[in-house]
Amino acid sequence: MAKPIIDVIIPAYNEEESIGLVVADIPKDWVREVVVCNNASTDQTKAVAEAGGATVLDQPKKGYGSACLKGIEYIKSKPEEEQPDVIVFLDGDYSDHPEELPHLLQPIMENDVDLVIGSRALGRMESGAMMPQQVFGNWLATNLIRLFYGYHFTDLGPFRAIKWKQLLAINMVDPDFGWTVEMQVKAAKFKLKCTEVPVTYRRRVGVSKVSGTIRGTILAGHKILWTIFKLL
Repeated sequence: MAKPIIDVIIPAYNEEESIGLVVADIPKDWVREVVVCNNASTDQTKAVAEAGGATVLDQPKKGYGSACLKGIEYIKSKPEEEQPDVIVFLDGDYSDHPEELPHLLQPIMENDVDLVIGSRALGRMESGAMMPQQVFGNWLATNLIRLFYGYHFTDLGPFRAIKWKQLLAINMVDPDFGWTVEMQVKAAKFKLKCTEVPVTYRRRVGVSKVSGTIRGTILAGHKILWTIFKLL
């Protein structure tokens, strides 16, 4: 596969301290457009992202998935000939390493893979970058996917690349914490060609809206498990 047309979608809620760093580190010679989905932020996330050269969309409805769906809707509204070949998702908190994007795209370009998950479990993770409950939740969810669907993943990592046509085909709908696991379960159900690559992961800038609170952790864990069983 020749070098594909790549757009990046970044959901962002109150990430004014980090979003500029994320946008700046994305390899510009690889990416056509960076789309930051401003998810009801009350800080300067929008202004910082725009100053960095990103296209910023406002999504007042809170939810990780809602922000990602806003980005998909925007790209889908373009004429067909202007739509990308591949979409890359990553978080706006600077825990991912955007400069690793070419590494993530390699299996798509060389082996015609449909979905590539950046695995923190296989890569290098800074101490404290993930809470113990996150590590356990990932282990449980990926093992359930393996048990029920026969697909082997090691992580539900947010840094991922998927072919645009396949993304449309799996018809993502989850508005919040179930977004990443929904994509992987549907990829398994649709028999997409999937793989993982090791990625580097560091402590996020600022406080996590999910793992940083007990309520967020419980809600996220419940939604991930509910999504897996709902899609059976």
